[in-house]
Amino acid sequence: MDSHEVLKEAFESPTTSPKEISSEMGVSLSLVYKWAQPNDDAGSGSKNPLDRVSQLVDLTKHDGIVEWLCQQAGGYYVRNPQSSCREGYEVVPATHEIVTQFAGLLNVVSQAAMDNTITPDESADIRVVWDKLKAFCEGFVRCCEEGDFEQIQKDLNQS
Repeated sequence: MDSHEVLKEAFESPTTSPKEISSEMGVSLSLVYKWAQPNDDAGSGSKNPLDRVSQLVDLTKHDGIVEWLCQQAGGYYVRNPQSSCREGYEVVPATHEIVTQFAGLLNVVSQAAMDNTITPDESADIRVVWDKLKAFCEGFVRCCEEGDFEQIQKDLNQS
């Protein structure tokens, strides 16, 4: 989804209107509407705040900008891993690794909760294991999407 489409969808939500956004941000109503249009030769859009933030991240190469935005939205940023798909990458060992990492997460959580409290250091340990699990699972899904596991299914069907 392009940035202008995200903004157009956001502007259609019942919680706020382009007029309110214009007023609160101190910009013209026409500019707010232009943000929700393509910014190319065919459209009459204007470079919107999402495009500008994306450009800022690209120029600075600083993930802290995205991390801050995620925190402001009540979330947490985890970078997707580079695709590790390679010839011969097998489904069963990969799914086993997911289960193993999830078990590791459960172990860290249960160890931290043994005394009915979780310290800041224990929270940090949980976060590290959780982020590693999310990143591995994302890599697994990307390999699925890229068709790396497709040949395995074909081989299973021929057996």
